[in-house]
Amino acid sequence: MRQSARRPRGSARPPLRALVTDVDGTLTDVDRRLDFRAADLVRRIERKGIPVILATGNVLPVALALYRVLGLSGPIVAENGGLVYHRDEHGRDVVELLTDRRPALAAFRRLRSAGLPVRQLFTDRWRESEVALEPTVSPAAARRVLGRSSVTVESTGYALHLMEKGGGKLPALVRALAYGGLAPSDCVILGDGDNDVAMLRAAGFGVSFASASARARRAARYVTKAEFAAGFVEGLKASGILD
Repeated sequence: MRQSARRPRGSARPPLRALVTDVDGTLTDVDRRLDFRAADLVRRIERKGIPVILATGNVLPVALALYRVLGLSGPIVAENGGLVYHRDEHGRDVVELLTDRRPALAAFRRLRSAGLPVRQLFTDRWRESEVALEPTVSPAAARRVLGRSSVTVESTGYALHLMEKGGGKLPALVRALAYGGLAPSDCVILGDGDNDVAMLRAAGFGVSFASASARARRAARYVTKAEFAAGFVEGLKASGILD
């Protein structure tokens, strides 16, 4: 990947070299509409030669459309870490599937058989590595039914994700960053959901928001006063990556 950004004042960490961001509730407003202030900042960071990586629970077609609209250069972590997209040295599109969807489908059927009012997201028809449900039940209720299964249950606040154990955003991000010789500690990472917690803890500078889950706020180095995409703008300024 490309040149470094200046490290935050008072930090002993190495310079921050990349930006990793969630999408829903991070680049968007409360209604999941893209915030143009956040989009402009992302483009500005790319123009500085700093790669921007999307790490989202969305399916790859949604993430790839945003990637192209914003003119991004980093890889994509999609489906809550179930797959990674990048371009190889010849400019060819590469998709790596990191988790098996079959255990998640079996877990979904088990939840439904137990009488929980679970429904797959509309976009699940394009999902390859996991199952995402509408947030009609709590993660705790789903975990009680599944017990010690081979599937993890994570909440984004917008959906409930069922994924084969060992998956998640952080393992996928580590793999995605390795293509450019980077690690999470080289990055500003912004996220607002429970599924962002591991990434925020591993970040060089982790940012969460006033509108984020309690777990995400505890995991972040910096919690913004502003909510949603306004917090994205605040958090980037606090990180020093724009200096």
